[in-house]
Amino acid sequence: MTLSLEDEVARVTAIAHPQRYRIIAALMGEPRHVSELARHLGISRPLLYVHLQRLEAAGYLTGRLELSDDGKALKYFEVLPFTIILSPAAIVAVVVSHPDLEIHPTKESSE
Repeated sequence: MTLSLEDEVARVTAIAHPQRYRIIAALMGEPRHVSELARHLGISRPLLYVHLQRLEAAGYLTGRLELSDDGKALKYFEVLPFTIILSPAAIVAVVVSHPDLEIHPTKESSE
């Protein structure tokens, strides 16, 4: 599956935040519900949800609702397998796969 350049950039920037790294690290052992994760990380649930939604939209996490024994709906999140390859060659591959993004050689590179 080939992503658009905008989608590629969005996927990379979605993970490029220290709190999001902490979230992924905290979820690697097992799925956690939002309140538990917020307590573990020491951040508010509303702020945590902002980060979780961004990571879920980019395909790094998945969330599911479960009912607790007392009937409360708890949203659990877990990490999905992913690999990020970011190198000059990977960037060139993304750019050349989008014909609307011409690369014009500079005078120095054509000499």
